[in-house]
Amino acid sequence: MIRAHKIRLHPTSEQANALARAAGVARFVWNWALAEWNRQYEAQEQPTALKLKKQFNAIRRASFPWTWDVTKNASDQPFLDVGKAFTAFFEGKAHRPKFKSKKRSKPSFYLANDQCKIRDHRLWVPKLGWVNMAENLRFQGRVLGARITRTAEWWFVSIQVELPDTNPMEKAAAVGIDVGLNRLATLSTGEQVESQAFLTTALKKLRQANKRLHRRKVGSKNRDKARRKVARLHYQIVCLRQDVLQKLTTRLTESYGIIGVENLHLKGLLKNRRLARAFSDASLGTLVRLLEAKATQRGGQVIKVDRFFPSSKTCHGCGWTWDEMSLKDRIFVCQNPSCSYVHVPQDRDHNAGHNVLQEALRLIGLVDQAVSGTGSDEDANLAVDAG
Repeated sequence: MIRAHKIRLHPTSEQANALARAAGVARFVWNWALAEWNRQYEAQEQPTALKLKKQFNAIRRASFPWTWDVTKNASDQPFLDVGKAFTAFFEGKAHRPKFKSKKRSKPSFYLANDQCKIRDHRLWVPKLGWVNMAENLRFQGRVLGARITRTAEWWFVSIQVELPDTNPMEKAAAVGIDVGLNRLATLSTGEQVESQAFLTTALKKLRQANKRLHRRKVGSKNRDKARRKVARLHYQIVCLRQDVLQKLTTRLTESYGIIGVENLHLKGLLKNRRLARAFSDASLGTLVRLLEAKATQRGGQVIKVDRFFPSSKTCHGCGWTWDEMSLKDRIFVCQNPSCSYVHVPQDRDHNAGHNVLQEALRLIGLVDQAVSGTGSDEDANLAVDAG
């Protein structure tokens, strides 16, 4: 198992300048390698990361002597990154690699495991020395590498550590989750997690900061200060959103072994110009991605229910469907006379959470086994507890 720990760095002003130079070298080498790859490919040659690296090292000392002032990984790793990017592009998994801009791209560079040392709350960077870290490394294992990045005005290091595989404790409980905009998540247990809408809350400050930025003269120090202010606001919004999502997904994966969620078409939802910003602010895709990653680490599983499954329009007690239901209807009332929930007002999202859970259990066969009696006692108890 490979885990990563992202830690904030506290470099001195001289160290911050050195980190920025190393990130600049990494960006320059990436752009050089990408331009040379495109040139050779158009000439019907067969470029590779190793060939480009040898070609660059042959002219490096004469043409780019300033690249020797930083760690060698800053100029070596971009060739491998370009090769991986083109491999993913040719396989149809990613877009074509683009050139990195000094203003718009995030400054970063890579350190191999033999080029960095970690001791207590310090990180050793070649040709720079020890850099203070905000906290100690949480994981004990073999360090595979580290990537140093800058976000807004702060430097961070993401350290990859190889950990031994563990046998997580299996949990019998199951839960269904209905995600949305009014409420971030509504569990089948009745728990409701409100959507904080951090971007909407900070929108006024962002507008003022962006106005201040565009009124400044291009190239002036005041414009650079205004740009950093906008970057800090965006980073604060990201941190607040990540804090809520990380804590919620950790609690759910530690409490439940089976988690049912809707398989939403997020790209399609973002095309709605009225709701695109709200969907981006809720970050539903990140919520599902974190659930899948953490459930795998803790021995659980996330079951995705088909996006066309009518979870909101169906009564979880009898299966009656309310075909005329609209988005304005927030209360679900079953009209089936034989249902135990007939004329009983139910919260729309709570009812959807129950349906998502039942559909998830049906997909993995636990409900059918419990009803027919062919499953084990543990499976039957799980289906009863889930319902």
